[in-house]
Amino acid sequence: MHCTASIAAHAMGACPTFIKLMLTSTQSLQKPLLRTLDIQPYRDQGRAYWHISDPLRLSEHALLLPDQWGPLLSFCNGQHDVQTISRLLRAQYGIHISLEQTQEVINALDQACMLENERTLTARRQAAIAYRSLPFRPPALAGGAYPAEPELLRQMLDNYLAGETRQAFAPPSMHANWQGLLSPHIDYARGGAVYADVWKEAASAAQKADLVIIFGTDHYGNDPFTLTRQHYATPYGVLPTALPVVDALAETIGADAAYAGELRHRNEHSLELVAVWLHHMRNGEPCEIAPILTGGFHRYLYNGAQPIEDVLIQDVLKTLAAQCQQRNVLIVASGDMAHVGPAFGGRPLNAASREHLHQDDEKLLQQMQQGNPDGFFDEIRRVKDGNNVCGVSPIYLTMRLLEELHGSVRGTQVSYATCPADAQDTSVVTVGGVLFQ
Repeated sequence: MHCTASIAAHAMGACPTFIKLMLTSTQSLQKPLLRTLDIQPYRDQGRAYWHISDPLRLSEHALLLPDQWGPLLSFCNGQHDVQTISRLLRAQYGIHISLEQTQEVINALDQACMLENERTLTARRQAAIAYRSLPFRPPALAGGAYPAEPELLRQMLDNYLAGETRQAFAPPSMHANWQGLLSPHIDYARGGAVYADVWKEAASAAQKADLVIIFGTDHYGNDPFTLTRQHYATPYGVLPTALPVVDALAETIGADAAYAGELRHRNEHSLELVAVWLHHMRNGEPCEIAPILTGGFHRYLYNGAQPIEDVLIQDVLKTLAAQCQQRNVLIVASGDMAHVGPAFGGRPLNAASREHLHQDDEKLLQQMQQGNPDGFFDEIRRVKDGNNVCGVSPIYLTMRLLEELHGSVRGTQVSYATCPADAQDTSVVTVGGVLFQ
């Protein structure tokens, strides 16, 4: 017996054509557990949906769930069977979804590999084999977030470099020997001027480097460190991954843990958008990179500890420092700052809350300029990361590694911007550019 699913599916990256998934309603999925997914509000022909997509792209389809059924997803936490989910929706939300409809939704999630189960495990293994068999990691955002053609990309980034700075700051020392930097990883359309401000000043350091370590925010995973041995391609060519560095890190972390989330490298923009700027500032000349995805530090917000007290973090920093000996190294923190407002589950911003946000950002930037990673994290802890700063771990680890290498670190702020994050201008993302020496 078959039935038509109550949620629609469409191919990822395409306009949503409503293709009804034909699913068996007899399949029993006990206590479904939803994977980490990207779930966004979506409207089509005046109707509201939740657009559900998989950052790992284990399936070619994303799903559209009717808006009023959204609470169903919260009960897919591995603790409830389908009957219980249907009952809880009625009892807690007054949502009357039949048992058959609930099962259809669960089946659709299963077919799209959005649940943690054997189907998804098999798909993940197959995807990992395919990814590792490629000669390099293809640029996932080329042709969308930026041009895939090298000459068009060069023109676009050069235009940013030729533009006016986003905000006036004291000019950095022309004779400074920059060892690291904070770069945004927001889309170029909104953050291009800030990218240009910081990468323009870091041009010499980028050109001299023979190893660039990039700490990038892991937006869809919370593993402390996630590695890949794949090289990173940009429209300019290939930036080779420094395999001895990655292999040494994998031995320190443990290979199983280091590569458990490797597939997140395929589509993670935090490393790619920075790698493109690095390659551009080197005029297309390659250099070795160590691309490292870093999970959040939320586990330290309430226990009073500093991240540096974690033995794994200490060991990773020591391993990286050892690998940096006799190399011209540049350390890059790929991180944006605040994400606040309704687009991120918060209240609409007004003039007062905007001013308060900028004061909080200024305190973070001051700690970076003082080269104080503990003070930086204390500011995050003070507000319980209420501003959703998504560059916490890359910024902290960059300062700590520079300390490990040079004994101390100081920063110079070169840019800052507030970027709109919704059509009503009630949500924003803030980004900054900082150079470290």
